Amino acid sequence: MLERGEGAHSPAICTPLVGKDRKELLTELAEILLKKPDIIEWRLDFYEEIQDINSVLSAAKDIYENSERTPILLTVRSQKEGGQPISLSEKEVVAILAEVCKHPYVAIIDFEVSNQPEHIRYLREVSKENNKKLVLSYHNFSFTPPKAEIFKSLFLAEFYGADAAKAAVMPQNNQDVLTLLEATREAEKELTIPLITMSMGGLGAISRIVGWMYGSSVTFAVGKSSSAPGQVPIDELRKIIQLTKKVTGPESHYSHQIVSI
Repeated sequence: MLERGEGAHSPAICTPLVGKDRKELLTELAEILLKKPDIIEWRLDFYEEIQDINSVLSAAKDIYENSERTPILLTVRSQKEGGQPISLSEKEVVAILAEVCKHPYVAIIDFEVSNQPEHIRYLREVSKENNKKLVLSYHNFSFTPPKAEIFKSLFLAEFYGADAAKAAVMPQNNQDVLTLLEATREAEKELTIPLITMSMGGLGAISRIVGWMYGSSVTFAVGKSSSAPGQVPIDELRKIIQLTKKVTGPESHYSHQIVSI
């Protein structure tokens, strides 16, 4: 279940699973589990047989049965927002996500908030019916838009009834990273759902370390393979976050959101 909280807690750490077939997925999963992530994101757009729903369900079952109860977040990232090229239409992606929701294999699905409103509403309905959480996300791999635009994507996710709102943007300079963090801090005061935000690339790596202090509930780290620029290896990220918490100390009361599933 997604929950909001107060105080100096650590963010949930999510690692991507990007294997192109079932053998690669299970090998990668075994390596990732050794590092004990809080959430595993299966990036289905990397999967070679994404067009075959039976293959997808079979792979999802394998991942679920070998995940040691680690919650699975299912994502089909569109090419326009940084995903792999796939031959499926948005409507076909919706059908796949909806079908997987009917099974116990995933706990959360991610869908882009820029998609068609009718598709968002349908997935919200299906995910609720099957006790799955819905993250509505926005990604900009080219630049960091103005703070107002980041706000808009996060608030729109809440408007559609998402369980969490995500925004990931690419900085061109240090000020862009501050824009993302400031947007996160201010949106956290206004929204009632958890936020997941990050500034990507090398410049933005700091946001993956301290984003939780501004209101981001989840950070993404490399388990075996990276799914986005700027992701830090999970072992290193966990150590840096713990050091940050130690330095800031218990007197630091940053309002933020945590995830428990």
